[in-house]
Amino acid sequence: MFNNQEELLQQIQLGENSLFELKSLKFRGNQVVGPSRDKLANEIAAMANSNNGVILLGVDDKTREITGIPPEYLETVDRYIHEICNDSITPPVRYTFFHIKLPDTTGTMRVVFKIEIPRSIFIHRSPEGYFFRQGSSVREMSPEFLARMFQQRSQARIIRFEEQPVSGSSVDDLSKDLWQRYTTRSDELTDVVLLKRSLLATHENKSITASVAGVLFCSKNPEIFFPNAFIEAVRYRGERQNSNFQIDAKRIRGPLDQQIEDTVTFFRKNQTVGAEKRPYRVEKPQFSDLAVFEAIVNAVAHRDYSIHGSKIRFFMFDDRLEIYSPGSLPNTITVDSIHLRQSTRNELMTSLLAETPVAQSIGDVGRAYYMDKRGDGVRIIMDESNRLSGKKPVYQLIDDSELLLTIYSAKTS
Repeated sequence: MFNNQEELLQQIQLGENSLFELKSLKFRGNQVVGPSRDKLANEIAAMANSNNGVILLGVDDKTREITGIPPEYLETVDRYIHEICNDSITPPVRYTFFHIKLPDTTGTMRVVFKIEIPRSIFIHRSPEGYFFRQGSSVREMSPEFLARMFQQRSQARIIRFEEQPVSGSSVDDLSKDLWQRYTTRSDELTDVVLLKRSLLATHENKSITASVAGVLFCSKNPEIFFPNAFIEAVRYRGERQNSNFQIDAKRIRGPLDQQIEDTVTFFRKNQTVGAEKRPYRVEKPQFSDLAVFEAIVNAVAHRDYSIHGSKIRFFMFDDRLEIYSPGSLPNTITVDSIHLRQSTRNELMTSLLAETPVAQSIGDVGRAYYMDKRGDGVRIIMDESNRLSGKKPVYQLIDDSELLLTIYSAKTS
């Protein structure tokens, strides 16, 4: 949007509209003092709540004069915008920015700050409330308007969330060697093939974007669009979650099947393996490989990716393994019936995992693909773990928003 100097200059002369906002900046010392942090947060959140838009910093909205940003303040402005988008708005707003040079009335080239804000799948609250953009103005949402917005966007997140379009993305964000795993040879255009598999989606403005599932499975860097779609893996010494006793830690990112493979590798690297003589030597690991593999796959496949700010946590201790997965249990499943029933939050994602071959590094886990969709995963976790340690794993639902699975360690010595 407004991707070259000529388009920007033309739009500046036309003035603000529902997709375009101008702001001059004032500085005192090494700080931005105008516009205020709260006012700019309102503008940014309103744009994210409404439509794709651009905010141009360094242009007076009244005179449309290009005032620019002095070079010595560029880092200050970068930090100012980052803090507003991440700390002053809930949930944080995703944005991209560019430093661009435009000529002022004398022909002198001045640096302006272009912020591109995609329409969000969330509703964002800024310090002074919930706002949306109407024309060139920012309006506070009435209770009725806000309720309708929450209903519309919560439905978009709950009903086939993984098929929703990801604003600001395109087919170019998907890697061909990744998406070809889920398509057959066809003479049709790439967009058509990927739309049929729901790896691309049609935005309400009719543009074609990557879908949530497309990004999570076929982008080599899905964290660009979903910063919390990763696994926090930590091995602690002892039985307490204490950073002072942290032995190993890794933030595991990448396409979802890569996350599963890397987490299994982390697990095998960090578990203790003992040995028994009966009369020959028999190795005895802390945890069942099959059970932990199933638990990791389930966490990745069934977590709620619409919850901002939450990630899967994979914590290893001397006496247990804990896996925290964001989201409540789907439909009417409870922690007591989870081993008896089968249901899924992410139907498309589980289907894609059922088409993804298990990585060779993982070895033999009893099947060729990450999921078989028969609903055997939880039973394998329970039975294999109980057989090894003599204790059944425990599922707990925390605040109806996070599922915790605890697998107990076998005695290895």
